[in-house]
Amino acid sequence: MRVLVTGGAGFIGFFTTQALLKQGHEVIGIDNLNDYYDVNLKHGRLAFLKQFCIDHNCTDQYRFIEMDIADREAMAELFENNPFDRVIHLAAQAGVRYSIENPHAYVDSNLVGFVNVLEGCRQQKTAHLLYASSSSVYGMNSKIPFSTEDRVDFPISLYAASKKSNELMAHTYSHLYGIPTTGLRFFTVYGPWGRPDMAYFSFTQKILKGETIDIFNYGEMQRDFTYIDDIVEGVIRVMDYIPQPQKSDITTAEAPYKIYNIGNNQPIKLERFIQAIEKAAGKKAVRNNLPMQAGDVPRTFADVSDLMDDVDFKPATEIEEGIQKFMDWFKAFYAK
Repeated sequence: MRVLVTGGAGFIGFFTTQALLKQGHEVIGIDNLNDYYDVNLKHGRLAFLKQFCIDHNCTDQYRFIEMDIADREAMAELFENNPFDRVIHLAAQAGVRYSIENPHAYVDSNLVGFVNVLEGCRQQKTAHLLYASSSSVYGMNSKIPFSTEDRVDFPISLYAASKKSNELMAHTYSHLYGIPTTGLRFFTVYGPWGRPDMAYFSFTQKILKGETIDIFNYGEMQRDFTYIDDIVEGVIRVMDYIPQPQKSDITTAEAPYKIYNIGNNQPIKLERFIQAIEKAAGKKAVRNNLPMQAGDVPRTFADVSDLMDDVDFKPATEIEEGIQKFMDWFKAFYAK
Protein backbone atom coordinates (compact mmCIF):
# COMPACT_ATOMS: atom_id res chain seq x y z
CA MET A 1 0.00 0.00 0.00
CA ARG A 2 0.97 3.62 -0.42
CA VAL A 3 0.87 5.37 2.97
CA LEU A 4 1.21 9.05 3.83
CA VAL A 5 2.83 9.75 7.20
CA THR A 6 2.55 13.38 8.24
CA GLY A 7 5.07 14.46 10.85
CA GLY A 8 7.42 11.98 9.24
CA ALA A 9 10.51 13.47 10.91
CA GLY A 10 8.81 13.49 14.29
CA PHE A 11 9.21 10.99 17.11
CA ILE A 12 6.21 8.74 16.42
CA GLY A 13 6.28 9.39 12.68
CA PHE A 14 9.89 8.25 12.44
CA PHE A 15 9.22 4.89 14.11
CA THR A 16 5.92 4.39 12.29
CA THR A 17 7.64 4.96 8.94
CA GLN A 18 10.31 2.41 9.79
CA ALA A 19 7.69 -0.18 10.74
CA LEU A 20 5.73 0.41 7.51
CA LEU A 21 8.87 0.04 5.40
CA LYS A 22 9.68 -3.25 7.15
CA GLN A 23 6.27 -4.49 6.07
CA GLY A 24 6.97 -3.58 2.46
CA HIS A 25 4.68 -0.55 2.15
CA GLU A 26 5.47 2.52 0.07
CA VAL A 27 5.75 5.54 2.36
CA ILE A 28 5.73 9.25 1.68
CA GLY A 29 6.69 11.25 4.75
CA ILE A 30 6.12 14.97 5.11
CA ASP A 31 7.27 17.38 7.81
CA ASN A 32 7.91 21.12 8.02
CA LEU A 33 11.00 20.58 10.22
CA ASN A 34 10.08 23.49 12.50
CA ASP A 35 12.32 24.56 15.35
CA TYR A 36 9.95 23.86 18.26
CA TYR A 37 12.76 21.57 19.44
CA ASP A 38 16.26 20.79 18.16
CA VAL A 39 16.07 20.41 14.38
CA ASN A 40 19.26 18.35 14.45
CA LEU A 41 17.29 15.56 16.10
CA LYS A 42 14.76 15.62 13.23
CA HIS A 43 17.54 15.56 10.66
CA GLY A 44 19.12 12.69 12.59
CA ARG A 45 15.92 10.66 12.31
CA LEU A 46 15.72 11.34 8.57
CA ALA A 47 19.37 10.34 8.11
CA PHE A 48 18.69 7.12 10.01
CA LEU A 49 15.71 6.35 7.75
CA LYS A 50 17.81 7.00 4.66
CA GLN A 51 20.48 4.57 5.85
CA PHE A 52 17.80 2.08 6.89
CA CYS A 53 16.43 2.10 3.34
CA ILE A 54 19.90 1.55 1.91
CA ASP A 55 20.59 -1.33 4.30
CA HIS A 56 17.24 -2.99 3.62
CA ASN A 57 17.05 -2.33 -0.13
CA CYS A 58 13.91 -0.24 0.16
CA THR A 59 15.05 3.13 -1.19
CA ASP A 60 12.37 2.94 -3.88
CA GLN A 61 9.69 2.60 -1.18
CA TYR A 62 10.40 5.82 0.71
CA ARG A 63 10.28 9.50 -0.11
CA PHE A 64 10.46 12.50 2.20
CA ILE A 65 9.05 15.92 1.33
CA GLU A 66 9.60 19.03 3.44
CA MET A 67 6.12 20.52 3.61
CA ASP A 68 3.84 22.37 6.04
CA ILE A 69 0.42 20.76 6.47
CA ALA A 70 -1.01 24.27 6.89
CA ASP A 71 -0.06 25.03 3.25
CA ARG A 72 -3.41 24.45 1.56
CA GLU A 73 -2.19 24.46 -2.04
CA ALA A 74 0.81 22.23 -1.38
CA MET A 75 -1.32 19.69 0.47
CA ALA A 76 -3.94 19.63 -2.27
CA GLU A 77 -1.22 19.01 -4.86
CA LEU A 78 0.31 16.25 -2.74
CA PHE A 79 -2.97 14.34 -2.57
CA GLU A 80 -3.76 14.96 -6.22
CA ASN A 81 -0.43 13.53 -7.38
CA ASN A 82 -0.22 10.66 -4.87
CA PRO A 83 -3.46 8.78 -4.16
CA PHE A 84 -2.96 7.16 -0.75
CA ASP A 85 -4.37 3.87 0.49
CA ARG A 86 -3.85 4.99 4.09
CA VAL A 87 -3.09 8.32 5.73
CA ILE A 88 -1.44 8.32 9.17
CA HIS A 89 -1.65 11.90 10.39
CA LEU A 90 0.87 12.50 13.18
CA ALA A 91 1.98 16.07 12.41
CA ALA A 92 0.94 18.59 15.04
CA GLN A 93 2.18 21.40 17.18
CA ALA A 94 2.85 19.47 20.37
CA GLY A 95 3.25 20.52 23.97
CA VAL A 96 0.71 21.50 26.62
CA ARG A 97 2.76 24.29 28.18
CA TYR A 98 3.85 25.85 24.88
CA SER A 99 0.20 26.19 23.88
CA ILE A 100 -0.20 28.73 26.69
CA GLU A 101 2.64 30.82 25.26
CA ASN A 102 2.02 30.51 21.51
CA PRO A 103 -1.62 29.65 20.74
CA HIS A 104 -1.47 30.64 17.06
CA ALA A 105 0.98 27.81 16.32
CA TYR A 106 -1.69 25.34 17.46
CA VAL A 107 -4.42 26.89 15.35
CA ASP A 108 -2.24 26.84 12.23
CA SER A 109 -0.98 23.28 12.57
CA ASN A 110 -3.60 21.41 14.57
CA LEU A 111 -6.73 23.00 13.10
CA VAL A 112 -5.92 24.47 9.68
CA GLY A 113 -3.49 21.64 8.95
CA PHE A 114 -5.99 19.00 9.96
CA VAL A 115 -8.67 20.43 7.68
CA ASN A 116 -6.18 20.22 4.80
CA VAL A 117 -5.58 16.55 5.59
CA LEU A 118 -9.30 15.86 5.80
CA GLU A 119 -9.90 17.63 2.50
CA GLY A 120 -7.15 15.63 0.81
CA CYS A 121 -8.69 12.39 2.07
CA ARG A 122 -12.14 13.52 0.90
CA GLN A 123 -10.99 14.44 -2.59
CA GLN A 124 -9.05 11.20 -3.04
CA LYS A 125 -11.53 8.98 -1.18
CA THR A 126 -8.79 7.61 1.08
CA ALA A 127 -9.76 4.21 2.48
CA HIS A 128 -8.71 5.00 6.07
CA LEU A 129 -7.42 8.07 7.91
CA LEU A 130 -5.70 7.52 11.26
CA TYR A 131 -4.81 10.63 13.27
CA ALA A 132 -3.07 11.38 16.53
CA SER A 133 -5.24 12.61 19.37
CA SER A 134 -4.04 12.80 22.97
CA SER A 135 -4.78 11.74 26.52
CA SER A 136 -4.83 15.49 27.22
CA VAL A 137 -8.45 15.59 26.00
CA TYR A 138 -9.51 13.98 29.30
CA GLY A 139 -8.43 17.10 31.20
CA MET A 140 -9.22 16.89 34.90
CA ASN A 141 -11.70 14.01 34.53
CA SER A 142 -12.10 12.32 37.90
CA LYS A 143 -13.30 8.93 36.59
CA ILE A 144 -10.45 6.42 36.34
CA PRO A 145 -9.41 4.77 34.07
CA PHE A 146 -10.10 7.13 31.17
CA SER A 147 -12.48 5.56 28.68
CA THR A 148 -13.23 6.69 25.15
CA GLU A 149 -16.89 6.65 26.23
CA ASP A 150 -16.24 9.40 28.79
CA ARG A 151 -17.24 13.01 28.14
CA VAL A 152 -14.23 15.16 27.24
CA ASP A 153 -15.85 18.59 27.08
CA PHE A 154 -13.59 20.42 29.51
CA PRO A 155 -10.01 20.74 28.16
CA ILE A 156 -7.60 22.69 30.33
CA SER A 157 -5.08 23.63 27.61
CA LEU A 158 -5.38 24.86 24.04
CA TYR A 159 -3.39 21.83 22.93
CA ALA A 160 -6.04 19.54 24.43
CA ALA A 161 -8.82 21.65 22.90
CA SER A 162 -7.20 21.38 19.47
CA LYS A 163 -7.02 17.59 19.74
CA LYS A 164 -10.64 17.33 20.83
CA SER A 165 -11.48 19.59 17.87
CA ASN A 166 -9.70 17.13 15.56
CA GLU A 167 -11.95 14.35 16.81
CA LEU A 168 -15.06 16.45 16.17
CA MET A 169 -13.87 17.45 12.70
CA ALA A 170 -13.07 13.85 11.84
CA HIS A 171 -16.53 12.71 12.89
CA THR A 172 -18.08 15.39 10.69
CA TYR A 173 -16.12 14.25 7.63
CA SER A 174 -16.85 10.60 8.40
CA HIS A 175 -20.58 11.37 8.61
CA LEU A 176 -20.83 13.71 5.62
CA TYR A 177 -18.46 12.01 3.19
CA GLY A 178 -18.16 8.43 4.45
CA ILE A 179 -14.39 8.72 5.12
CA PRO A 180 -13.36 6.07 7.68
CA THR A 181 -11.43 7.86 10.44
CA THR A 182 -9.74 6.55 13.57
CA GLY A 183 -8.44 8.79 16.33
CA LEU A 184 -5.64 7.53 18.56
CA ARG A 185 -5.38 9.03 22.03
CA PHE A 186 -1.72 8.54 22.89
CA PHE A 187 -0.67 8.44 26.55
CA THR A 188 2.73 10.00 27.43
CA VAL A 189 4.90 8.44 24.75
CA TYR A 190 8.61 7.94 25.52
CA GLY A 191 11.63 6.14 24.15
CA PRO A 192 14.78 6.54 21.98
CA TRP A 193 14.75 9.45 19.52
CA GLY A 194 12.07 11.12 21.66
CA ARG A 195 11.16 14.79 22.06
CA PRO A 196 13.51 16.93 24.16
CA ASP A 197 10.58 18.89 25.65
CA MET A 198 9.30 15.76 27.41
CA ALA A 199 10.10 15.31 31.10
CA TYR A 200 12.05 12.04 30.77
CA PHE A 201 14.35 13.65 28.20
CA SER A 202 15.09 16.82 30.16
CA PHE A 203 15.39 14.86 33.43
CA THR A 204 17.98 12.61 31.81
CA GLN A 205 19.98 15.56 30.51
CA LYS A 206 20.02 17.29 33.89
CA ILE A 207 20.66 14.21 36.01
CA LEU A 208 23.67 13.25 33.89
CA LYS A 209 25.01 16.82 34.23
CA GLY A 210 24.31 16.97 37.97
CA GLU A 211 21.78 19.78 37.49
CA THR A 212 18.58 20.28 39.46
CA ILE A 213 15.33 18.87 38.09
CA ASP A 214 11.98 20.59 38.73
CA ILE A 215 9.37 18.17 40.04
CA PHE A 216 5.87 19.55 39.74
CA ASN A 217 2.95 18.77 42.02
CA TYR A 218 5.61 17.69 44.51
CA GLY A 219 6.05 14.39 42.66
CA GLU A 220 2.46 13.27 43.26
CA MET A 221 1.52 13.08 39.58
CA GLN A 222 0.85 9.74 37.90
CA ARG A 223 1.28 9.04 34.21
CA ASP A 224 0.43 6.13 31.95
CA PHE A 225 3.86 6.14 30.28
CA THR A 226 3.75 4.27 26.96
CA TYR A 227 6.88 3.01 25.22
CA ILE A 228 7.28 4.00 21.57
CA ASP A 229 7.33 0.40 20.26
CA ASP A 230 3.92 -0.21 21.87
CA ILE A 231 2.52 2.96 20.32
CA VAL A 232 3.70 1.95 16.85
CA GLU A 233 2.40 -1.59 17.23
CA GLY A 234 -1.00 -0.14 18.07
CA VAL A 235 -0.92 2.19 15.06
CA ILE A 236 0.05 -0.60 12.65
CA ARG A 237 -2.62 -2.97 13.96
CA VAL A 238 -5.37 -0.36 13.79
CA MET A 239 -4.33 0.76 10.29
CA ASP A 240 -6.16 -2.13 8.65
CA TYR A 241 -9.04 -2.26 11.12
CA ILE A 242 -11.28 0.09 9.19
CA PRO A 243 -14.28 1.39 11.14
CA GLN A 244 -17.71 0.66 9.73
CA PRO A 245 -20.64 3.09 9.78
CA GLN A 246 -22.22 3.09 13.23
CA LYS A 247 -24.19 5.21 15.65
CA SER A 248 -23.33 5.93 19.24
CA ASP A 249 -25.76 5.67 22.14
CA ILE A 250 -26.46 9.41 22.09
CA THR A 251 -26.86 10.28 18.41
CA THR A 252 -28.57 9.00 15.27
CA ALA A 253 -25.73 10.37 13.12
CA GLU A 254 -24.07 7.39 11.46
CA ALA A 255 -20.35 7.52 10.67
CA PRO A 256 -17.40 5.15 10.02
CA TYR A 257 -15.61 6.64 13.02
CA LYS A 258 -13.65 5.24 15.96
CA ILE A 259 -11.50 6.43 18.86
CA TYR A 260 -8.93 4.31 20.74
CA ASN A 261 -6.77 4.89 23.77
CA ILE A 262 -3.20 3.67 23.32
CA GLY A 263 -1.65 3.64 26.76
CA ASN A 264 0.19 1.25 29.04
CA ASN A 265 -2.91 0.73 31.21
CA GLN A 266 -0.56 0.95 34.20
CA PRO A 267 -0.07 4.48 35.58
CA ILE A 268 3.00 4.99 37.73
CA LYS A 269 3.97 7.69 40.19
CA LEU A 270 6.51 10.26 39.15
CA GLU A 271 8.81 8.97 41.91
CA ARG A 272 9.14 5.53 40.29
CA PHE A 273 9.71 7.20 36.94
CA ILE A 274 12.56 9.31 38.35
CA GLN A 275 14.06 6.28 40.10
CA ALA A 276 14.11 4.42 36.77
CA ILE A 277 16.06 7.29 35.21
CA GLU A 278 18.45 7.44 38.17
CA LYS A 279 19.12 3.71 37.92
CA ALA A 280 19.73 3.85 34.17
CA ALA A 281 21.93 6.94 34.53
CA GLY A 282 23.84 5.61 37.51
CA LYS A 283 23.35 8.97 39.27
CA LYS A 284 20.96 10.45 41.80
CA ALA A 285 18.79 13.42 40.90
CA VAL A 286 19.06 16.81 42.56
CA ARG A 287 15.41 17.73 43.16
CA ASN A 288 13.38 20.93 43.36
CA ASN A 289 9.77 20.25 44.34
CA LEU A 290 7.20 22.68 42.95
CA PRO A 291 3.38 23.04 42.80
CA MET A 292 1.29 21.97 39.81
CA GLN A 293 1.77 23.89 36.57
CA ALA A 294 -1.08 25.45 34.59
CA GLY A 295 -2.42 23.03 31.97
CA ASP A 296 -1.08 19.92 33.72
CA VAL A 297 -3.27 17.09 34.99
CA PRO A 298 -2.58 15.05 38.15
CA ARG A 299 -2.89 11.62 36.54
CA THR A 300 -3.61 9.73 33.33
CA PHE A 301 -4.81 6.14 33.04
CA ALA A 302 -5.89 4.50 29.77
CA ASP A 303 -8.74 2.04 29.43
CA VAL A 304 -7.57 -0.02 26.44
CA SER A 305 -10.37 -2.58 26.37
CA ASP A 306 -11.52 -1.51 22.88
CA LEU A 307 -7.98 -1.87 21.54
CA MET A 308 -7.76 -5.36 23.01
CA ASP A 309 -11.19 -6.37 21.71
CA ASP A 310 -10.69 -5.08 18.17
CA VAL A 311 -7.01 -5.71 17.38
CA ASP A 312 -5.92 -7.99 20.23
CA PHE A 313 -3.23 -5.66 21.56
CA LYS A 314 -2.34 -4.12 24.90
CA PRO A 315 0.86 -2.13 25.53
CA ALA A 316 2.94 -3.77 28.23
CA THR A 317 6.52 -2.42 28.33
CA GLU A 318 7.61 -1.74 31.92
CA ILE A 319 9.00 1.72 32.65
CA GLU A 320 12.38 0.40 33.81
CA GLU A 321 12.91 -1.50 30.55
CA GLY A 322 11.81 1.43 28.38
CA ILE A 323 13.90 4.00 30.23
CA GLN A 324 17.00 1.80 30.00
CA LYS A 325 16.57 1.57 26.22
CA PHE A 326 16.15 5.33 26.05
CA MET A 327 19.27 5.88 28.19
CA ASP A 328 21.35 3.58 25.98
CA TRP A 329 20.27 5.55 22.91
CA PHE A 330 20.74 8.93 24.61
CA LYS A 331 24.32 8.24 25.67
CA ALA A 332 25.23 6.89 22.24
CA PHE A 333 23.56 9.71 20.29
CA TYR A 334 24.98 12.56 22.33
CA ALA A 335 28.43 11.01 22.55
CA LYS A 336 28.92 11.86 18.85
